[in-house]
Amino acid sequence: MKRSLAALALALVVGGGLSSVAQAEDTTGNGAPSGAHYTLNIIGTSEKTADMTDTSRHVIFVDLQGNTKINLAEGDYAVLDGNGTDGEAAFQLPNPDPNGDGTTVYSVYARALGTPGGSSTTTTCATDEAGEIECSMYTLELERSRGKSTFENVSRELLYIYADIDEDGDVERVPLFDDSLEGYFWEYDNNGLRLAQLRFYEVPTTVPEA
Repeated sequence: MKRSLAALALALVVGGGLSSVAQAEDTTGNGAPSGAHYTLNIIGTSEKTADMTDTSRHVIFVDLQGNTKINLAEGDYAVLDGNGTDGEAAFQLPNPDPNGDGTTVYSVYARALGTPGGSSTTTTCATDEAGEIECSMYTLELERSRGKSTFENVSRELLYIYADIDEDGDVERVPLFDDSLEGYFWEYDNNGLRLAQLRFYEVPTTVPEA
């Protein structure tokens, strides 16, 4: 099992994990733009013997069943901690909306792969000034059904937090790494999904205010 998981991780990187992004222009038949992109593969596993130290593989391992906190840091794309089987992992990515105007400088597309039947949910969260955890009202839900798996634009779910942070009754839209919050992370809840694949393209997405 150690050899098969390591081989899978390497094959996924060779298949599309580029170290930089570029303009993506045309839409392909799988639902994602065409062009260069950064790929992050979140692999669900019940085995903990795979080599999880080589972060150049663009892979984060998580438990096949259970919750993993993927801590987020600002910077160039990089897996900082690929072993999420201990409950925590870490991923670095650029600031998606430096102006805070709701239009991103890059977009995220996601799809579920692997054995049919598994699913996962991912929620973007952070900590407010009072030390309380604020999580977005929008959650990314992936389910591996039979047949072809296509990408969907999940920039709203993964790059923003929608929550009533100031408790005024209105939902605020807060992009990743905005100064109003700190300690940004993805709460990844896995229910048997073998592979969640994320692709980051240098194309904009305009998200709703709420």
